[in-house]
Amino acid sequence: MTQNEVIKRKPFRSSLLRWLGTLIALALLIFLLSRQGWTDICQAIQRIPTIHFLIVVGLIFLSRFAVVGRWYVLIRSAEQCLTLGETIRLVFAGLFASNFLPTTIGGDVIRLAGAVRRKKDPAVITASLLADRLVGMIGMASLLPIGLPYLLAGRATLVSDGMLFSFAVASRYTGIQKWFIKGRDFFRSTIKVLMIWIHKPASILLALLWTYGHQAAVFTIVWLLFQGMGENITWWMVAGLWIFNYFITTLPISINGLGVQELSIAYIYTQFGGVSTDSGLVMAVIIRVLYMFASLPGVIALPEIFESRLVKASQEANEL
Repeated sequence: MTQNEVIKRKPFRSSLLRWLGTLIALALLIFLLSRQGWTDICQAIQRIPTIHFLIVVGLIFLSRFAVVGRWYVLIRSAEQCLTLGETIRLVFAGLFASNFLPTTIGGDVIRLAGAVRRKKDPAVITASLLADRLVGMIGMASLLPIGLPYLLAGRATLVSDGMLFSFAVASRYTGIQKWFIKGRDFFRSTIKVLMIWIHKPASILLALLWTYGHQAAVFTIVWLLFQGMGENITWWMVAGLWIFNYFITTLPISINGLGVQELSIAYIYTQFGGVSTDSGLVMAVIIRVLYMFASLPGVIALPEIFESRLVKASQEANEL
C-alpha cells in the first residue's frame, strides 16, 4: 500500500468510526426514550410553562451573540477588520454548518472560508479560530471547582441504562488514549500559534468575559427548563454538572457530539443532579433542538461561502 493510500484511508476510517459512535449513541437514546414511555416524556414537556420557553429562546440567541462577541474581540485585536455584521453572519453560518451539515464541513471551515473571501489573512484567521476554541475551553475549565463537589458527592450506578457502556464502546474503537495525546500536542502547538495575543491580555480577558456570558446563558436555560419540569436543582448544580457534559461532548466519538451530548446530559443530571429520568431525557432533546433552531439564521450567509475554494477542498477531502 502506498503512502497516499494510507493517508486517504485515515480520514475515511476516522469518519467511519465517528458515524459508528453516532449511530450507537442515537440508537441507545431512542431506546431509553421509548423505554421511559412517550406519555411520561410528553407530560414532562407539558409541565414547562410557556413563559419559560419564551425566556429560553431569548437566552439561546443571547448565548450565540456572546460567541460572536468573543470571536469579534479576537479578530479585531489581531487587526483583521471584519465588521460586526460580517462576524455575525460568519458565526451563524458556522453554527448552521455544524448543526445541519456535519458530514461535509465544520463550522470553523465555514468561518475561515468566509473571512478569506473578504480578503483577510488566512493564517491570522486560523489563529483566531484556535484562540476562540481555546478561550472557550479555558472558560469552562476554570469552573471545574464548581462541578467537582457535585460529581464526588454523587452515587452513580455503573453502566446505568447502558450509557457508560456506550461511551466505553465508542472510546475503545476510536482510540481515545491516542486522542488525548493528540490533544496535548494540539495544546502545545496552539500556544506557539497564539503568540499574537500574548501582548494583548486585555483582549483575552474580554474574550473570556464573553465566554462567561455565553456559559451563564446556557446554564440559565437548563435551570429554567428543569424548574419548569418541577425538578429541585440549583443553578450552581446545573452549572457545575454542565462542565462535565461539555468535555464529554468534545470527545471525538461522534459527529458533532450527536447522540453523545444527549446521553451525557441525561446521564449526568439523572445520576449526579438527582433529576428524574424523563426530565433528563427531555432536557437532552430540547437542548439539541434549541441549538439547531438558534443556528437557522446562518443559512442566509451560506450560498456565498460555499463558493469558496476552501469549502470545496474540505468537501473533496471528506469524500476520500
